[in-house]
Amino acid sequence: MLKIEDSQPPAKSASTGFALWNLGFRPFYLLASSFAALSIVLWVCQYTGHLPASYVRNPAWHGHEMLYGYTLAVVAGFLLTAVRTWTGKPTPTGLPLIALAALWLAGRVLVLTPFSTAAAVVNVAFPVAVAIGIGIPIVQSRNQRNYFFIALLLLLGLAVLAFHLASLGMLRWPERASLQVGLDVILFVMAVLGGRVIPMFTNNGVPGVKATRHPVVEKIALSSVLFLLAADLAQAPAGVIAVVAVIAALAHTARIYLWQPWRTFGAPMVWVLHVAYAWIVIHLVLRGLAALGFVGELFAVHALTVGAIGGMTIGMMTRTARGHTGRPLVADHFEVACYVLVVVAAAIRVFGGMWLPGAYLATVVASGACWSAAFALYVVRYWPVLSRPRLDGKPG
Repeated sequence: MLKIEDSQPPAKSASTGFALWNLGFRPFYLLASSFAALSIVLWVCQYTGHLPASYVRNPAWHGHEMLYGYTLAVVAGFLLTAVRTWTGKPTPTGLPLIALAALWLAGRVLVLTPFSTAAAVVNVAFPVAVAIGIGIPIVQSRNQRNYFFIALLLLLGLAVLAFHLASLGMLRWPERASLQVGLDVILFVMAVLGGRVIPMFTNNGVPGVKATRHPVVEKIALSSVLFLLAADLAQAPAGVIAVVAVIAALAHTARIYLWQPWRTFGAPMVWVLHVAYAWIVIHLVLRGLAALGFVGELFAVHALTVGAIGGMTIGMMTRTARGHTGRPLVADHFEVACYVLVVVAAAIRVFGGMWLPGAYLATVVASGACWSAAFALYVVRYWPVLSRPRLDGKPG
């Protein structure tokens, strides 16, 4: 059985000391949430004309930073933490972890400078470095079930490389295609992890619920995402994209039904993951419609990025941070507010933009405000959690 967090003792008084570099989730959750809050404020200011276009050169770079900046930081923090639990072997801490965080931070700074080649090198190096950081303990422990995470991180590195080479005019490959491949990889990661943890968290967190997994549904759900990735890599015709996306949507809908999400509303740390996963279905439906020209492609993209990625990351960042610092797995008002703000941000960005085209700019501003508020609240709430030692005195 998958285990990503330690058993929970009763909460004790906070320990003293500085523990930010004790385990991967600590710096990367803090960096990711701070970046998510600040970068979207700046992006919205630029989008509305209140900042010069020099902050982020175009929407493709906005996508680059939210995918290969924010999302990849959360993935790195999660994997650097979970792999230690899965394998029983150490992952980078202390100075090596500081170096990884510095590498990520350098990438965020360099994309704002004229040093495009240096930005490319650093941004490609980060997922490769994380792959090495988790790959050594995975291979040493022969944890074959999770080898694919190493491959996916390296694939993300290739997607980043393709994006930068296209931006530098050295590769005839659309920047947006590199973003789409990266989104497909993250979608597959969420589909795999969601299938492993959401039923388990549901059964453990909601008495009487029996969330189940069906082998056929699991195979179709995961393979359809891989087919979508292959289709995007091959730049397949729109009709093929639409068919694959619809099949994937049906499979993931069946998957959610087996998890009984309607019985989770009393458990915020559980329902936020179900709602985030439902945004995957919305994304796939809109992806199919966008391929056929019925809706704008950006609505499908933001259903995945704001709704699914935003919801899944805020849910996992709160849950795993609590679990790995010896705190009870119970959401307080701060955390519920974070969850609601991300869900509202997604709804405004996707459905508000589609249904109120005359107020499109207002929906972008409102969505961005909700998103930034959610992650600013996370920073305020979790700085003392992430920077102090575990309550139970255990390492990590």
